[in-house]
Amino acid sequence: MVTDDPSPVERLLAERACERLILEFVRRLDLGEPGTVCELFTPDGVWEWPRDGRRIVGRQALRAYFGSRPADRLSRRMCTNILVTVDSPDTASATTYFATYRVDGYTEGTLVPPRPPVNVGHYEDTFRRLDGTWYMATRTLVLPFGGPTERLAAPDRP
Repeated sequence: MVTDDPSPVERLLAERACERLILEFVRRLDLGEPGTVCELFTPDGVWEWPRDGRRIVGRQALRAYFGSRPADRLSRRMCTNILVTVDSPDTASATTYFATYRVDGYTEGTLVPPRPPVNVGHYEDTFRRLDGTWYMATRTLVLPFGGPTERLAAPDRP
């Protein structure tokens, strides 16, 4: 009998690889270099936000889009309820809930008083394994709660 179903260990490894992509995406946006999130996608990877009609396709376009974030942006994304479903040995999907805390006009070393998140929603992702490595194929942003990014006042200079 021939089957394409992954073994329990293969399934677990695939789930963990996809979960790690989700977490690495957020880490790179918040703490790394945002433009490098393109490396986590397949060459034809897609990031889309259907509510706004945004659709970014391919690594070069993803690098330009995410790399264009303001240099003075401070953000932290809290992700939870990550549920990865392995569909085949080389494909998977996931749903991840998130809250984004974000301000522009941030000055390094400044402590920003807490405020409510600007976005609360979930990501719907698909993944593909290429040459033994898992990548995001699509990331769709579903945003039922959202607002503008606050710009902090310029610090007082003596």
